[in-house]
Amino acid sequence: MTTLPFEIAEVSDEDREAGRLLFAGETLFVKGVVAMDGLPEADRLELCFAGRSNVGKSTLINALTGRKALARASNTPGRTQEINYFTAGAYYIVDLPGYGFANAPVKVVEQWQRLMKNYLSGRQTLRRAFLLIDARHGIKPVDDEIMTLLDRSAVTFQAVLTKVDKLRGDTREKTLEQVRAGLARHPAAYPELIVTSSETGEGIDVLRGVIAGID
Repeated sequence: MTTLPFEIAEVSDEDREAGRLLFAGETLFVKGVVAMDGLPEADRLELCFAGRSNVGKSTLINALTGRKALARASNTPGRTQEINYFTAGAYYIVDLPGYGFANAPVKVVEQWQRLMKNYLSGRQTLRRAFLLIDARHGIKPVDDEIMTLLDRSAVTFQAVLTKVDKLRGDTREKTLEQVRAGLARHPAAYPELIVTSSETGEGIDVLRGVIAGID
């Protein structure tokens, strides 16, 4: 059987348990950052979550940590306007502003998206970016732009499909095919996909296990 590039990630029982324990511990909000000079001290590894506005970043972080209101979630695109830092064990978990459409003044959008790009290209303790892709829409040109930025910055990123519970029939396989083809153009892309649903919990244990295995 031919092995596809960007197979769906699996984790060992050991990593799955390590992920459970990591997020069973206390997860705390540290601060919201509006400028690079406000970033916390780079004293631990960082894992960030990036994606288009309304892709479900905050909801996924809440599902990941098991805390319903840790990250502020909203149906309004552009709700997250800062780089929000959380601690989980020995890691910083970082919630980035959504890119693409946002319901805010143009100058404000430009400011926080410039901050996001500066962070992605200049934070040396950033170990991996989790790039969230809405499974209903697949990779969009604005996602491709961010992936190119990560390529140039030599930041490894791993695609995480969100909202897979919304797919029906063969739509899931078509989405996976489109995403795999898009990732294949980017050398910084990690060679495994994570498929998730914050609604049903699918893939959350895998994401936890992947995070626990990063050093």
